[in-house]
Amino acid sequence: MTSPVTPSPKPQADARSAYKAFRPISTRWMDNDVYGHVNNVVYYSWFDTAVNSTLIEQGVLDIHAGTTIGLVVETQCFYFAPLAFPQTIDAGIRVAKLGTSSVRYEVGLFAQGVDLTAARGHFVHVYVDRETRRPVALPADLKAYLETLT
Repeated sequence: MTSPVTPSPKPQADARSAYKAFRPISTRWMDNDVYGHVNNVVYYSWFDTAVNSTLIEQGVLDIHAGTTIGLVVETQCFYFAPLAFPQTIDAGIRVAKLGTSSVRYEVGLFAQGVDLTAARGHFVHVYVDRETRRPVALPADLKAYLETLT
């Protein structure tokens, strides 16, 4: 006999106050689809852009010469309101889980001037050695910065 599955609670939009760092992202003409709003696949690009550009600017990720790189192993996104060109998006970032070699980033996408997320999602980076692609411990400076986002 199979036990009943308890449904997960319906995802809800988050407030800006739930995020630790913010980064503006400009929409582009090509981001809109035939339905007149940003296509769902673009949101995942924004997640990557928000997190990686923040880490690069903080000096804790060197995408060209660093020995440690982050590989995405999991992503998810919930959509609450449409976004469209020519809006500027505010991407809020927080760290939900900090492991030995992995990080779960949560990103909220806000239309400028709006307090609730139009979309929110997460992705998990596993940090690996650039050459061997084997997991490695988070570098100390990266870990220290990520702790400020928890």
